Amino acid sequence: MALNYIWIGFFLIGFLAALGRMIFAGDTEIFSAMVNSTFEMAKTGFEISLGLTGVMTLWLGLMRIGEKGGMIQIFSKLFGPFFHKLFPEIPANHPVNGSIMMNLAANMLGVDNAATPLGLKAMSQLQELNPKKDTASNSMIMFLVLNTSGLTLIPVSIMVYRAQMGAADPSDVFIPILIATFFSTVAGILSVSIYQKINLFNKVFIAYAAFFTLIISGLIWYFVQLPRKQVNTQSSLFANIILFLIIISFILLAIRRKVNVYEAFIEGAKDGFSTAVKIIPYLIAILVGVGVFRTSGALDYLMHGISSFFSLIGINTQFVDALPTAFMKPLSGSGARGMMIDTMNTFGADSFAGRLACCFQGSTDTTFYILAVYFGSVGISKTRHAVVCGLLADLASILAAIIVAYIFWG
Repeated sequence: MALNYIWIGFFLIGFLAALGRMIFAGDTEIFSAMVNSTFEMAKTGFEISLGLTGVMTLWLGLMRIGEKGGMIQIFSKLFGPFFHKLFPEIPANHPVNGSIMMNLAANMLGVDNAATPLGLKAMSQLQELNPKKDTASNSMIMFLVLNTSGLTLIPVSIMVYRAQMGAADPSDVFIPILIATFFSTVAGILSVSIYQKINLFNKVFIAYAAFFTLIISGLIWYFVQLPRKQVNTQSSLFANIILFLIIISFILLAIRRKVNVYEAFIEGAKDGFSTAVKIIPYLIAILVGVGVFRTSGALDYLMHGISSFFSLIGINTQFVDALPTAFMKPLSGSGARGMMIDTMNTFGADSFAGRLACCFQGSTDTTFYILAVYFGSVGISKTRHAVVCGLLADLASILAAIIVAYIFWG
């Protein structure tokens, strides 16, 4: 229901903003631009879905090998107790625990192409456990918010963009992004836990949380010790080696169990195309709404209002120049990336705004895109508290990124 109101809001606010521009600024082309944006966004949504088809075919095939080879069951046993606390509705040792872990691992390593099909696989397994097929279950919401919170250990793409834009030290945003995305994930888990009345103060959850924190701290320490020029190379190498080792382990375990690996891959891969087709209408719907909101100038009005408010109460407004990236990120990943690049191009890659825009881009994920793709793939129309919790995680990442930016570069 929340997504319904938000989608309607994009169009109504966009219409009012465009009407204001036509009346007060004499912009007679604004409605033409908005109509064109609907066509462009519809085309973009289809192209994204089409592009996902090949990747999903690959990874759903590999996941089927993992299932038959036993790797998914191993992940379920290793992390089952932890996930049972976050997902109390999921039966112990259910294969979806392994799928969720694989998805989160891919996200943390910054391997988006692998994370999406793995996430869709997990969502389809959660749908099998869901008693109300049109309504998001508690487990679905927790899983979705964990994805939208965007916990990323190695923001490789952000550092590459900074290098291309001429940053003196492309990796100087690494630690700030890690801190901001950590707060985003914590806020997401806490908000969902409050809604679902999940008790996180227990020995099992605290032990696993401490273990994950230790791993994250170790990675931070390792990359901090590296010469700056080696951070990009080492982080990319680290992510890709781990990813390929997972693929090899899937195949070796399947061979050990005498599974026909090729046939298992084909069996799983067949689901890739049908899943991609299911996503198209949901994705186009949300992208068209975002396109109208952005083209109408509503986002620009919002930015101007925020800047004026903070100036009025005497607060430093350095951060406002980077806010377009923060506001665009929940709506459109490509839009936020464009905003980030535009900010670095306008103010400089090593400017306060340029660095902060990179933190916004790297510290959370595209909430409405993930909502449309993940829920759309299984036909969920009633999202319950998923949107609210996802946006709370986004808000936490924005506030954390601003505070950390002032500490590091203010």
